[in-house]
Order: sequence, then C-alpha cells, then structure tokens
Amino acid sequence: MIRVWDPLVRLVHWSLVVAFAIAWLTGDESESWHIWAGYAAAGLIGLRLIWGLVGPRYARFSQFVRGPGTVTRYLRDMLRGREARYVGHNPAGAVMVLALLVTLSATAFTGWLMVEPARMAYLPDLAQFVSPAFADDNAKRGGDEEALEEVHEMLANLLLVLVVLHIAGVILASRRHHENLPRAMITGRKRAPSPEDIA
Repeated sequence: MIRVWDPLVRLVHWSLVVAFAIAWLTGDESESWHIWAGYAAAGLIGLRLIWGLVGPRYARFSQFVRGPGTVTRYLRDMLRGREARYVGHNPAGAVMVLALLVTLSATAFTGWLMVEPARMAYLPDLAQFVSPAFADDNAKRGGDEEALEEVHEMLANLLLVLVVLHIAGVILASRRHHENLPRAMITGRKRAPSPEDIA
C-alpha cells in the first residue's frame, strides 16, 4: 500500500459531502443551516483550489487533469472493460472532480447572491436570458430574484445528478480494479502500482 490522498484532500472531500448533504436537506426547512452549509462549501472549494495548485503530487490538478483525447480514449477503454488503473484520479474521475467543483461553486455563488438582494447588482439582467416570462418591466426586480432562484435550484439538481454519477463511477472503478476507493479516501492509502498501472 502507498499513501496517495493527503489528509487535507480527504478532509475537504468528506467535509464537502457533509456540507452538500446539509444544504440539500435544509433547502426548504432551515434557511440559516442552508446558508451556513453553502458558506462552508464555498470556503472548502477555495481551499481545494489552492491545494490543487500547491499541494502534494496527487492533490495537484496538473497531475490528474488530462486533455480531451486522453479522456475520450479512457472512456472508450472503459466501455470495453479494459481501462488502465490509475493510482490517482483516472481521466473520467478528473472530469467529474472539475464538474463537481464548477457546479458547486456556481451553486454557492447564486446562493450567496440570493442571501442579500442588493448583491444582484453585480449581475446583468438575469430575467432576459433565464426566463423571459419574468422580464416585465413592472416586476423586473422580482423577476430577477425569481430567475436567480430558478438558476440556483437547477444547479443544485444538476449537482445531485453529478453526485450520483460520481458514486456510480467510484463503485465501477472499485469493482473493476479490485480496490475500495471510498476506504482509500478515508485512509489515504491505495494499492501500490503494478507495471501496467499509471502512477
């Protein structure tokens, strides 16, 4: 076994799981819990982005973010059941990490805007491209707020879909490569690479 995931990567990963779960479960029930979970998620994302630039090898984006050609080849091999084992994130996992970070950032940002309506002045008129039905001049401000709420909810739903796909990918990779990836994200350790693995 070798150490792959450092303590900060693991802490941020599981803390984001908790923050998202709290935000999702309190969306209609407890506004203060929902808001604080969103702030926590935003802070964790910021920390992960910094760590992705300066952290140890397997934490760095430069180690696991691959080009479209590599991702396409990996997905093609995966469909054929002969994808290579990666010690760090595989190319599909890397795309998922980026998709989750971007979507979670956008969800947190739209939530932050909704907390204080005056913050909406930072944005162009949302109603004109989100929901033309809200573009009535007499209800422009309310339309923008409703349009922003629509965007926030859409992003949260997209995030839930991405989480489900992420879990499915983790299960698939765990079975295909005979290693418990959730446990690796707890302990930080994975099986040492064999000659055909990609370290």
